[in-house]
Amino acid sequence: MLFEDRRQAGKKLVDKLKPYHEKEPLILAVPRGGVTVAEPVWESLGGDLDLIITRKIGAPYQPELAIGAVTGDGFVMVNESIVSRLNVTGDYIDKAVEKEQNEIRRRLEIYRGKRPLPVVDKRLVILIDDGVATGYTLMAALRSLQEKKPSELILAVPVGPPDTLNMLENEVDELICLEAPAHFAAVGQFYRHFDQVSDAEVSAILKKAWQD
Repeated sequence: MLFEDRRQAGKKLVDKLKPYHEKEPLILAVPRGGVTVAEPVWESLGGDLDLIITRKIGAPYQPELAIGAVTGDGFVMVNESIVSRLNVTGDYIDKAVEKEQNEIRRRLEIYRGKRPLPVVDKRLVILIDDGVATGYTLMAALRSLQEKKPSELILAVPVGPPDTLNMLENEVDELICLEAPAHFAAVGQFYRHFDQVSDAEVSAILKKAWQD
C-alpha cells in the first residue's frame, strides 16, 4: 500500500505543490474521492476549492466501454476510432451526452446548490483526483478547462499508470503524481483504506471551504 487513505495522499501532494502556496489557486476536485484528497491541499495552499465533474459516454450495449466523455459545461470528447469501429450513430451520442450532462447538473445541484460556478479565466488551476486509471474523463476535464484560458493548469494525483500519465502530461503545464507503478490494476489497490466517500462528506468539506 502506498497511502493510508485519501487524506494522507492529499497531505503528501502538498509537499509537491508548495511552489503554489499563497498564489490563490483555484483547486478543482473530482467528486467524490478527489474532494477528500483536495481538502488538505486547499487547507495548506489557500485559494478556492470547488468541483469539476465529468462523465463517461458508454458504448451501446457495452456501458463500461468508454467511447467518449462529457463535462457539465457542454464540452464533449469522442474517441473517433472506437465510434467508427462500433458504428455508433450521431443520434446515440447526442442522446448519451444529454443524459450524462443532466446527471452532472443533478450532482452539482446536490453539492453546490445555486452557487455560481468558479471563474477559470486567468487563474492558476489545480485539478485533483484520488488517482487516475485510463485517464479519459480526466482528459475531458482538462480540455474543457483549457478552453476557459487559465493562466496555468496543473494536474495533481497521488497515483496512476505510466502510460496514462504520459498521455495526460501533454494536456497540462505541470503534472504532479507521487507514484507511477508499472503494475497497475485499479486506483484502490494503492490505498489501505479506500471506502466510498459519501455525498454528506463532500458537502461538509465544501461547506467549510465556502463558509467565508
